[in-house]
Amino acid sequence: MAGASSVLSDDSFLSRADRALFRLETLLALIGGLAIFGLMILAVINVAGRNGFNAPLPGYVDWIEQFMPVITMLGVAYVMRLGGHIRMDILVGQLGGRALWLSEAVATLFMLAVTLLLIWGSWAHFQRSFDFGSPLWSRDSSIDIGLPIWPAKLMVPLALSVLSVRLLLQFFGYCRAFLRNDDHPVAVPLVEDAATQAAHEAEHVSGFDEENS
Repeated sequence: MAGASSVLSDDSFLSRADRALFRLETLLALIGGLAIFGLMILAVINVAGRNGFNAPLPGYVDWIEQFMPVITMLGVAYVMRLGGHIRMDILVGQLGGRALWLSEAVATLFMLAVTLLLIWGSWAHFQRSFDFGSPLWSRDSSIDIGLPIWPAKLMVPLALSVLSVRLLLQFFGYCRAFLRNDDHPVAVPLVEDAATQAAHEAEHVSGFDEENS
């Protein structure tokens, strides 16, 4: 299951790399959010044009196809850093100390291997669509208005590459925690219990009330 988590930091190289990558992940997540906003605007234009002027937006479905990889993929590493992806922790949640960090390291290594395979496959899929010698550098295009499809296909290996770097950092973070038997390692998401989550939410609401009082 998914739960709230926190990521600790210090002055180590691993933590600095974590924070630097998080800035990139935040930017990509912001781009994904702007893509959602842009898609909402296109939906309004399409509905208004259809109902008001009997002229829907040309290629509306084509634009949705272009936006979808941006919306679904660019935030995947950001969520991974925060520990927000859905996971089953019935067994792992009972572990502690080195046993916990070892299980997390093994799981992260497995996810990294799967991600690298997905990068290989999605990059090959992009290459089949991209061609410098073709119009708009594209060997294929959308059905309605002929948008080149390769930019949307490129988003997948790009986002997965950032995710692979994140997984690599977390793998080293868990290995470091295992070797040092850390109670609170840096650069990895630490799952919070219900009481801690409630305390943080209370602090957030309290601060919000003070700012608006």
